[in-house]
Amino acid sequence: MTGNAAVDAEVTSRERVLRAAAYLFRTKGFDATSMREIAQLAGLGKSSLYHHVPSKQQMLGELVDHGMDQLTSALQRVATADLPTTERLRLAVRTHVLTYIEHRDSVACFIQEGRALTGDQRGAFFAHRDRYEGWFRELVADGIAKGEFRPTDVKLAVFAILGMCHWVVRWYRPDGGFPPEKIADDFAEFAVRGLVTGQEGG
Repeated sequence: MTGNAAVDAEVTSRERVLRAAAYLFRTKGFDATSMREIAQLAGLGKSSLYHHVPSKQQMLGELVDHGMDQLTSALQRVATADLPTTERLRLAVRTHVLTYIEHRDSVACFIQEGRALTGDQRGAFFAHRDRYEGWFRELVADGIAKGEFRPTDVKLAVFAILGMCHWVVRWYRPDGGFPPEKIADDFAEFAVRGLVTGQEGG
């Protein structure tokens, strides 16, 4: 569920619905998107849409779950790797940014629209959000403890790093002149240079 929501005929109707919803939720916002708009973009009648997914809430819940799965699975592998903390942070930011770009519609739902969820889905959203933020906090705190990073407020540092990464889903365009690999490499370097002691980020 990435990129352009104008999907081809090879995917199922339900997948077309979810891709259309993800694209519209990212570009217009959950509240401003109507079921009729989702149906039109997916190439379905409104009655057919309800056959595949009965509500916007359910669509958002599935998209947020997908975004969370992509973020947490990628980050966990890096955060637990047997590497110096500086390198793990660099890889974590790089992986994060590339995941954001590849899955930007569903990831944007997680980042921007998760608060619109209700019930158990809302609780799961906050739990996953706290979990992946926690991995970044552990990385920064570990780097400080080992003397790789200068002493700083861990929570504030993570807010700065994630804020930088989150904004990618808002401005990135495939034709925007910045290849995903360059964005990921540069952002990783920005994050590391903001924390390392001496000249270790060079």
